[in-house]
Amino acid sequence: MNNLFEQLGVNESVANGLKKLGIETPTDIQTQIIPLALTNKDIIGRSQTGSGKTLAYLLPLYEKIDINKKEMQIIILAPTHELVMQVYNTINSLSQNSGVNVTAASIIGDANINRQIEKLRLKPHIVVGTPGRILELIKRRKISAHTIKTIIIDEADILLDINNIDGVKAVIKTTQRDRQLQLFSATITDETIATAKVMMKEAELISLEDKNEINSNIEHYYFTCEQRDKIDLLRKLVHAINPQKALVFINRSEDIEITTSKLKYHKLAVEGIHGTNIKEDRKKALGDFRNGKIQLLVASDLASRGLDIEGITHVFNLDVPEKSINYLHRVGRCGRAGNNGIAITLTTERELDHIKHYEKTFDIKIHHKDLFKGDVVDKQNYY
Repeated sequence: MNNLFEQLGVNESVANGLKKLGIETPTDIQTQIIPLALTNKDIIGRSQTGSGKTLAYLLPLYEKIDINKKEMQIIILAPTHELVMQVYNTINSLSQNSGVNVTAASIIGDANINRQIEKLRLKPHIVVGTPGRILELIKRRKISAHTIKTIIIDEADILLDINNIDGVKAVIKTTQRDRQLQLFSATITDETIATAKVMMKEAELISLEDKNEINSNIEHYYFTCEQRDKIDLLRKLVHAINPQKALVFINRSEDIEITTSKLKYHKLAVEGIHGTNIKEDRKKALGDFRNGKIQLLVASDLASRGLDIEGITHVFNLDVPEKSINYLHRVGRCGRAGNNGIAITLTTERELDHIKHYEKTFDIKIHHKDLFKGDVVDKQNYY
C-alpha cells in the first residue's frame, strides 16, 4: 500500500480513479478528514476555498456506501444550483474513473419535479441538492429518509444562517438519530459552530488556518463616486477597459435583476444569476458567459457559490463587499491558472474605510484610479 490515499483508508480502485483524474497527493484537509469520517464521527470542517473539501467528504462515502443495496444512503445539501451540479459531476467522474458503481441524483429547485421523481425511483446511493427541494421530496416520500446514513452540509455558513437553517433542520429531523452529520465551509463563525453542535453528536472540529492570501497575479484598483453614479461609472469603465470576461458583484441577491436591467439599458452585453432564476435561464446565462457571448455576469456572493468559470479577466465590485472574506472570494475568481487579473471596486467616500481594511487584512495595495479622457489613470497624476 504505497498510494497516499490508500494510507488514509481509501480503497485501491478509488485511489486509481483519482490517479486517472491527475490527483495523487491528498491535501491537508483530506488528510485530516478522511480517516476521521470513516469512524462515523460527526465533523465540522473549515478550510479555505480550493483546499479540496469536496473530495475530503466524498472519498469516505465511497468506503461507507453499500453498493449492493439499491437504496438512498447519503444526502448532500448545498445552497446553489451550481454547487449542487459541481458536487454531482465530481461524484459521476469519480465513479466512472474508479469503476466503483456509486450512483447519484441531483435535486434542485425550479427544475421539473416529476423528472426528479423519476431519477429517485432508481434509488441512487447519494442525493445531492438544495434543502427546499430535498425536504419537499422527503415529505412526498420520494426520498427515503429512514435509510440515510450520512448527511453532508456544504457551505455550512450559508445553510445554517437565519434564512436557511429551518429547512436544514427539518431535513435532518426526518433521518435516524444515529446518522452521521458533517459540515464544511471556508468560513464558519463561532456562532455557526455553536448552532451546529446542538444538532450533532460530540462533533470534532477540524479547522485549518486560512492564510487569507490573494493571488499575486491580481491588480487591485478602486474608483470613487457617488452611490447614484456607480452604474454610469461601471458603464464607462467597461467601455474604457473592454474586459474579455468580467464578473460584477453586488451585495443583495434581490438587486441583481434591476442592476442587470440598468446595465442592459446602457447597451452592455450582460446577464444576471440569482436564486429565483428559472433553471433554463440560469443555464443559458452561464453558458453564454462561458462562451463569450456576453461580457458581464452580475451575481451576489451567494449566487456565485460554486461557480467555476475559466478565463475571467476582471472582477467589478459594484457594491463594496460587506466582509473582508467576501473580497477575498470575489477577486479570487480572476487571475487563475497563472493568468493576470484586475479587481476594481467602486466606492463612495464613506466606504473608503473598507478599502483600507482590505489592504491591511490581505497585505495588498489597492490603487486609487480615475478615468481621464477615456483612459484609466492614477488619481493624482492626470491634473
